[in-house]
This record gives sequence, C-alpha cells and structure tokens, in this order.
Amino acid sequence: MLEYRVAARRVDNHGAEASTKEARIILDTDMVGRPDAFNPAELLLASVAACMIKGIERVTPILDFHLLGVEVTLHGIRQDSPPKMVSVTYELIVDTTETDQRLDLLHKNVRKYGTISNTIAEATNLQGTVRRKE
Repeated sequence: MLEYRVAARRVDNHGAEASTKEARIILDTDMVGRPDAFNPAELLLASVAACMIKGIERVTPILDFHLLGVEVTLHGIRQDSPPKMVSVTYELIVDTTETDQRLDLLHKNVRKYGTISNTIAEATNLQGTVRRKE
C-alpha cells in the first residue's frame, strides 16, 4: 500500500495553503472566491487531470506509444443540496501520429489504471473522450 501525506493551514479569511514534500499550493477558501488559486472543486478536477497525465506517462513506454504532448480539459457539475459533484466530463487531447486504435488503447489504459480517476468514477459519473490534436 502506498501512503500520501498533505498538510493544510488557514492563512487568513481569503485563503489557505497545502504542502507536501517540498511543494506548496495556494488554496482558494475565500467565500467570494479568488482568481489566483484553485478552489476545492477545481483542485478535484486538476487532480483527475494530473492522474490521467501521469497514467499516460506510465503506459506510453509499456505500449511503445509515441506522443509529443497531452492536454486534458475537464468540466465538473456540482449540485447544491446536498453539495456534491454529480458529474465530471473530460477530453484527452493527444498530439500523436499513432493510429486511432492505439489512441483508444491508450485511453483504456489510462481509465483502467488511474488511482484518482478510478476513485472519482466510483463517487460520481466520470465520462470522457480522447482525440488527436489537430
């Protein structure tokens, strides 16, 4: 089993910060929001994106899959009562000359082996597509 540790602290009524290892991130905990930090919902979406990109980094050598770059766009829908994310959709955009079949294989591997994406898929509707960068 792997274990992870993150510590967070309130800085003031406009924000907080979280840290792990040698990294720190500013958190938007202001009730009116702030443009220079991720709020909790945006952090969740960013975590899914990071998981997918890390998964791609993990499987490309195994699949001998050649790519020049990857982008992920995500959209989350939150309901108010009770407050929760009811769906997350994503689009993986891969800069590659690989075939469509290989692109689909990459997508299947990312979905199958993603720690965060698998966790989110258990909690809400996680749907997405993969496409080649134009």
